[in-house]
Amino acid sequence: MAQFIKIYPENPNEREIDRVVKILRDGGLIIYPTDTVYGMGCDITNSKALERIARIKGVKLDKANFSFVCSDLSNLSDYVKQINTSTFKILKRSLPGPYTFILPGNNNLPKEFKKKTTVGIRVPDNNIALEIVRQLGNPIVSTSIYDEDEVLEYLTDPELIFEKWQNLVDAVIDGGYGDNVASTIIDLSGDEPIVIREGKGDPDIF
Repeated sequence: MAQFIKIYPENPNEREIDRVVKILRDGGLIIYPTDTVYGMGCDITNSKALERIARIKGVKLDKANFSFVCSDLSNLSDYVKQINTSTFKILKRSLPGPYTFILPGNNNLPKEFKKKTTVGIRVPDNNIALEIVRQLGNPIVSTSIYDEDEVLEYLTDPELIFEKWQNLVDAVIDGGYGDNVASTIIDLSGDEPIVIREGKGDPDIF
């Protein structure tokens, strides 16, 4: 059964963050808060954990559209081809924030994503998520816990999330109520920004 870990977003407790990071390093899956909906994530470098997430979501790993959650833009060059100044300015202006940006992937992508030409990058405006990634030292691969059976598209109450997911993941982080609106997805891999999905982030700033 998963651990249920309470962390306050205003001032995340370092000991609790360490607990979560240890779970990730050991190949565990976590459900954690972001600035939009609760997400499910694992260490980007752990193949077994990536396989587990894909299995839970019912998708083939090499076809999965998972996001890479980074703590800031310094991780970008690890996985993204060199971007031009105007693209960088958009990222700088919008992040951290409720956006997923699709960018051209480079040759350093983890082997599971080698076939992909683009990657979705997130830097959520949530201290818990950012602190976990910072302490881990590399991005986490993330997907939403979309629930087709619920009246609300996304579960927002951490206790209900725990009830539903406790036997599938290794930790559920209670960071308070989540939102039920997903991130806005903007494709920056071409010449012009294209809004793929309108969500919480205002698409008009582009």
